[in-house]
Amino acid sequence: MLEASPQIVGRTNVVSSRFGAGAVDGLARDIGRFVVTTMDLPWQLVRDRLGAEPVAVLQVDSMEEAIVDAQVAATPDCDAVVAVGGGQAIDLGKYFAWKRGVRLISIPTIISVDAFVTPAAAIRRQRQVVYLGQASPDPLVIDYDLIRTAPADLNIAGVGDLLSIHTACRDWEIAERAGRSTFPFSTGDVERARAILMDVERHADDIRQVTDAGLRAIVEGYLRVNTICLPAGHYRVEEGSEHFLFYELEERTGRAFIHGHIVGLGIYLLCRLQANRVEWITALMDRLGLRYQPADLGLDRATLVAALHNLRAFTESRQMWHSVIQEREISDTWIDAALADLRFA
Repeated sequence: MLEASPQIVGRTNVVSSRFGAGAVDGLARDIGRFVVTTMDLPWQLVRDRLGAEPVAVLQVDSMEEAIVDAQVAATPDCDAVVAVGGGQAIDLGKYFAWKRGVRLISIPTIISVDAFVTPAAAIRRQRQVVYLGQASPDPLVIDYDLIRTAPADLNIAGVGDLLSIHTACRDWEIAERAGRSTFPFSTGDVERARAILMDVERHADDIRQVTDAGLRAIVEGYLRVNTICLPAGHYRVEEGSEHFLFYELEERTGRAFIHGHIVGLGIYLLCRLQANRVEWITALMDRLGLRYQPADLGLDRATLVAALHNLRAFTESRQMWHSVIQEREISDTWIDAALADLRFA
């Protein structure tokens, strides 16, 4: 049963939306010739429900720019691209829509990352993430039953890019006090972002139980982040030192992580460096069931310690936004204390 679309005040990256159980059924009957970007499992879940057959199916093999460009160039003419799956399938769909100038329809089958509401596609260029292009879903399709076919902990991971408001906003404040803010500081944007975080806390039990209300709360939270970040032209209220640790670990290990979980680890550690309501945010992540423990992420202690030691050099070499990483020392003593209650692989 379809629900009313969220009434979000302000600019988002979503042209239209369909919410509710069965929202995907028959969706492709009237969109003309279309291409699908996906992976095996999500495509099997959706293909018989769309109501029409695509002219091509692009499986995500790699997000390296050269590989993706070759896929896009080899695909037949079409009127739309239907992106079905998780973050990489959605990113491939966004990239395709941008490159080919066609309509984008996004059908996330998991909400572990906010790719389905952000305009740019996360592409790898020599293993480093770059954000390219701009595409807006029309519609964004949120089918609760479809999303719940994914493991619950992966959907819970979707809250990571909302929880990161906690550390990212503090980093922006730190940068402003140091006279090192890349963007004009906005107290109003910080207050609006923190209000989203308070709504996450109010919906924590629904999010943990992956109810319709919990899934909707995550998606609406993402849409509200857009109303702050798109007019500002940056995601400073939502991305800070917690993400920078994730980028370092991804490059160090050469591994892909579940985004919300690894961001949760960054929040756990960097809020301690910030001295920023440590007990509150840790308790909230535990209440939500976010799997931020290194053991859950397959990280051993030595790898994490090395990443923390290298974090300042890493962020400065890549000219990342000024944050607590530049303002406070990550010493051996601090690392020992911060890691004391964590479990390792």
